[in-house]
Amino acid sequence: MSGFERAAAPVPLLSVRDLRVAFRTQEGPREVLHAISFDLFPGETVAIVGESGSGKSTTASAIVNLLPGSGEITGGSITLDGRELTTLSRHAIEGVRGRDIGFVPQDPMSNLNPVWSIGFQVKEAIRANGIAQGRAAVRDRAIEVLQQAGLADAANRLNQYPHQFSGGMRQRALIGIGLAADPKLLIADEPTSALDVTVQRTILDHMASLTREKGTSVLLITHDLGLAAERAEKIIVMNGGDIVEAGPSRQILEDPQHPYTKRLVAAAPSIASKRIQAVVEDRGIETLDDLADIPPTVRVAGLTKDYKIRQGLFRSDPFRAVDDVSFEIPRGKTLALVGESGSGKSTVAKMILKLEDPTSGTIEIDGQDVSRLSEAQSFGLRRRMQPVFQDPYGSLDPLRNIGNTIAEPLQIHGAGDRASQRERVEELLDQVALPRALATRYPNELSGGQRQRVAIARALALKPDIVVLDEAVSALDVLVQDQILKLLADLQSELNLTYLFITHDLAVVRVSSDLVCVMERGRVVEQGTVDEIFANPQQEYTDRLLQAIPGASIPLGGR
Repeated sequence: MSGFERAAAPVPLLSVRDLRVAFRTQEGPREVLHAISFDLFPGETVAIVGESGSGKSTTASAIVNLLPGSGEITGGSITLDGRELTTLSRHAIEGVRGRDIGFVPQDPMSNLNPVWSIGFQVKEAIRANGIAQGRAAVRDRAIEVLQQAGLADAANRLNQYPHQFSGGMRQRALIGIGLAADPKLLIADEPTSALDVTVQRTILDHMASLTREKGTSVLLITHDLGLAAERAEKIIVMNGGDIVEAGPSRQILEDPQHPYTKRLVAAAPSIASKRIQAVVEDRGIETLDDLADIPPTVRVAGLTKDYKIRQGLFRSDPFRAVDDVSFEIPRGKTLALVGESGSGKSTVAKMILKLEDPTSGTIEIDGQDVSRLSEAQSFGLRRRMQPVFQDPYGSLDPLRNIGNTIAEPLQIHGAGDRASQRERVEELLDQVALPRALATRYPNELSGGQRQRVAIARALALKPDIVVLDEAVSALDVLVQDQILKLLADLQSELNLTYLFITHDLAVVRVSSDLVCVMERGRVVEQGTVDEIFANPQQEYTDRLLQAIPGASIPLGGR
């Protein structure tokens, strides 16, 4: 073939060249993106991965000119279909958003207005993008958008509000809004990070089919390497505002070159193969027989919880949230309670923590039935049993400094004088590997990982035997998640703690737990050791949960 006949090189849809972004601070401008460059071609999916603060979401915001008020592009070029975006006026860039570039943000609850119906918000996007005119045409298009997003009974759903939708339904609505104008590019910023693995897979499958049908390019922002490898042809790894590595997904996972990428791959639970454990301990738990000689600290038998759901003014129907649940947690071991949202796992945790009373059944702690304790007796029990919740920022008082936050359980239970409490706080900060100087800082001054360490320190203040971890790492980046899981393993080994781990993330279960109890619609459908359940699931539901782990289908050498 002659040079004249040679096929022309493909032209990128999105081209980012030497992009720099800075934020104004009291000390002057602080650059957070340092001359990054990449291309995205028509119909291609590219994933940007990295921990919080790496610059991946800032990159996405810069492309659509949605940087916070103190942020600005200080250099470089962003072109879409050959059109320079950095020099567009505010009015012109508003014409690009929605029509040419769709955007799906991370948290649907904070990105949907709670006082407006779903239909109003979809219609608003349709009108703003000039997709349809006239009340009837706009309504028809809104119904079509929600149907395309996979929402059944879309016509009736228009009048519902965000709080009446599940997390998966809200995310579908946002995906529908993002794709309503058939954009050339869809930016999806952590679109499924807070969703169950099965809902996550359904949402991502549906998003992939919609973008494939329309030939839409996708820029996927995520901290989950397994998810990135499964969904994107190429991966861009960012750290500290720089692109440290980029290339085909399989190549990045199998042969990472940069030390930071190697750390990401090693820390990603979705592509890990063995349990995180303390250096001094060899767990060696393969079957239930390995635990036969260890007495149970927690025993739950026939646990049932019924609620009454109001139907109109004069009628309420019973709803069984937990149905005849039984399991045991041996002393010093970890049992993971897993299942989709609504399976009843958090309700079980609330009953064990004495935040809810069971309708029937027993809860035994070291052989004592605690399911019918008085309020005073329950108060004493809480010295032995403490929770760590999903959102450390939401569970820490923003008006209390870290030292007072950790000391609060000691003060409530009258444990020691002020001097001994201060000494205990310093000891706890050491245990969770936080500097003692943080005692005078406030939650908003800490990172997510540091806040979760504070929550763990507070839970350990009274030297409990049992810690209930309710989605304690699901909101954290993989590197921070890995640090927290290792910390929990070390503390368990050192203090002989018993953990009840509530989670929807089976990838985390694989590296953090000894036993697993699978729940579906309030009932336990399968339980056993992690090795048994992961190697040979007996129930189709369990197998579906395992298959939905991002990256589970990627056969990597040495995994």
